[in-house]
Amino acid sequence: MTPTHFTFSTAFLLGLAGLAFHRTHLLSALLCLEGMMLSLFLALSLWTLELNTTSFSASPMLLLAFSACEASAGLALLVATARTHGTDHLQSLNLLQC
Repeated sequence: MTPTHFTFSTAFLLGLAGLAFHRTHLLSALLCLEGMMLSLFLALSLWTLELNTTSFSASPMLLLAFSACEASAGLALLVATARTHGTDHLQSLNLLQC
């Protein structure tokens, strides 16, 4: 494993660990998801450069488009949650009351 692959794998795993262990605020969960998507985007971009083929060249841009859609949906949910519940704490969200 090259140091570049190790760096991107570590960045993805740190984002996953942050998402799994620090679940107090919705904003921190969204930031961890964005960190994971950023590490996936950079790894996929370098992978397409290493393969030197044009068939995979659209993959990083497609992942970036999906990441932007995920970020906008997450921020919309954050605003809606903050307006209805008054806070973004994940402990205050109860699916049985919805």
